[in-house]
Amino acid sequence: MGGPGTGFETFHETRLGSIVRGDSVDVLATYDDESVDLIMTSPPFGLVRKKDYGNVDAGDYTEWFRPFAEQFHRVLKPSGSLVIDIGGAWNKGFPTRSLYHFKLLIMLCEEYGFHLAQDFYWWNPAKLPTPAEWVTVRRLRVKDAINTVWWLAKTPWPKASNRRVLQPYSSSMRSLLNSGFTPRRRPSGHDLGDSFRDNGAAIPPNLIAIPNTESNSFYLRYCAERGLKPHPARFPADLPEYFIRMLTEPGDLVLDPFAGSCVTGEVCERTERQWLCIEILPEYCEAALGRFLRPAHETARHSADPEHPSNYYRVPRPGIYWNGRDGSPLPADGGRKRVTANKDSDRTR
Repeated sequence: MGGPGTGFETFHETRLGSIVRGDSVDVLATYDDESVDLIMTSPPFGLVRKKDYGNVDAGDYTEWFRPFAEQFHRVLKPSGSLVIDIGGAWNKGFPTRSLYHFKLLIMLCEEYGFHLAQDFYWWNPAKLPTPAEWVTVRRLRVKDAINTVWWLAKTPWPKASNRRVLQPYSSSMRSLLNSGFTPRRRPSGHDLGDSFRDNGAAIPPNLIAIPNTESNSFYLRYCAERGLKPHPARFPADLPEYFIRMLTEPGDLVLDPFAGSCVTGEVCERTERQWLCIEILPEYCEAALGRFLRPAHETARHSADPEHPSNYYRVPRPGIYWNGRDGSPLPADGGRKRVTANKDSDRTR
């Protein structure tokens, strides 16, 4: 694919897929209508601060996205899905949030005919307390630790099965299943009835807990050994794999139009899906080769043991530290004036 004068080129090929260097709009213009089963991607976020990978200002984001939206809708099969991992942004100079990613969602649905199948939230338990000015300095906000993940489709009935992404029952649920329960109506009015049974595993929620803690992976070592710059905004392989397993079959075609380090392609290669990763910056294409030269023994997999501690990430109840005292007074000006806090008094609960 591609060549002189086309504006893009095939950078790397495997048995199942390829990395193409170029602009996604140009590349997708060569693809047939309704030829892609899943678009799984994390586009550059609409941030206030510019990043090396070429993000767009939040205020201009929906207009920038329009040519991609048109091609996405055209190439996606009626049974296919579009999954977009997109982080939020803060308004410049204020502890308030931008609405750009919600505006993107509304535009895709109301102007391009996509349906919102479900909204997901990727929680990164390892996320540092950011933005520092509002979280650790003025202490006005809590840390921003989730990305929204929009699951969209051309019809209300894309192919999907949550049986592909089931989770182990909790210990309390297993105890209930073993000892039984008395059917009764909950305070909410929901009647549990007597059909509560052991189905072997639990249906997961739309909160996905995955720490983004890659620090010594084969990809990073590959880049370091060759003096290559790794992509700075990589999502963990577990995120695309979740949706690839839930929404596609082996042999289906998965597209990542903002491929970055080509994590999506690596997952597809391992799960026997066909794939196309498009990345516009040649240095990131060069680094992405490390995804496909990994020795078999380097492929990290999680323990299948449901009791293994690395398989769980716990969220404390909000009231653990509440002790009847509210601590220091709330700033009367809402934190507008920056005050350097005393470290000892800052620990007041």
